[in-house]
Amino acid sequence: MSALTFDIRILRSLLSIAETGSVTETARRLGRTQPAITLQLQRLEGLSGRELFRQEGRRMVLTRDGELILTYAKSILRTHDELVSKLSSDEIEGHVILGIPDLYAAYVLPDVLSHFRQEFPRVQVQLQCRLSTPLVQLVHRGEVDVALVTRMNDFTGGQVIHREQLVWLTGTNSKAHEDSPVPLALLPPGNIFRDYAIEALESAGRQWMISCISESVSGLQAAVFSGMAVTVLGRHAMVPGMREIVPNDDFPQLPKVELLLYKSRASTSPAAHALHEYLSFYLGSTRQEVERSIPHPLSGTAAL
Repeated sequence: MSALTFDIRILRSLLSIAETGSVTETARRLGRTQPAITLQLQRLEGLSGRELFRQEGRRMVLTRDGELILTYAKSILRTHDELVSKLSSDEIEGHVILGIPDLYAAYVLPDVLSHFRQEFPRVQVQLQCRLSTPLVQLVHRGEVDVALVTRMNDFTGGQVIHREQLVWLTGTNSKAHEDSPVPLALLPPGNIFRDYAIEALESAGRQWMISCISESVSGLQAAVFSGMAVTVLGRHAMVPGMREIVPNDDFPQLPKVELLLYKSRASTSPAAHALHEYLSFYLGSTRQEVERSIPHPLSGTAAL
């Protein structure tokens, strides 16, 4: 899947452009800048590989592919608004501890929390960034209310809300992937990203060495940016300065990993329930429904 995360703003922009036929009017309606709306549309068209609008005079008109995606967008927006209406209340307030690895905190969470804060301004969310295994333990002990983690082999329970494709990543101009043994930048032992990377190289008969161990994605990125190593992350974590290595005999296709959402049994407050339900909907059904609506996703291509 592409690195793009579909959020409600993109879908609302799509709907507004379809209604008004104008990026300028959409920007005015939604209180955003015209370049921001244009960028959202370009990202959506880039992901689908299709033009969603055609120009007829001064008006933008949906193409057939655009009409298809708009049908799903309307359904998602309706469900989203019903969920918010059901959960939202001036009486919902409180403090919630959300546990999440910094990998997802940096690339998945910002849009979600931004919207949640707008809908539930009286709920205070405290982030606790840890690796997945200790976070699950904290949830079970009731020290973290809600947690979004990567499924490890020994995890039980939790709600599967997304499946993320793992990819090999190297620096834009790096040749580290040509070295033998290949230098790796990986998370600490016990992490499934690390296990899959090593298993794949050994199955291919490729020699490897550890050049960087980091609990933080920023450490892995630094090793990749510098050209000193290859890493394995979810495709959504690829940023400028990185490029994906297309699977080949030396770097076999990696599996997908599951993102799990946990809620502590001890967390019974309306605030914790609202955050859990919001994350479940926002990260689960929104992405999946829009992804299914796209005619030909670009997930099989190398992202540079």
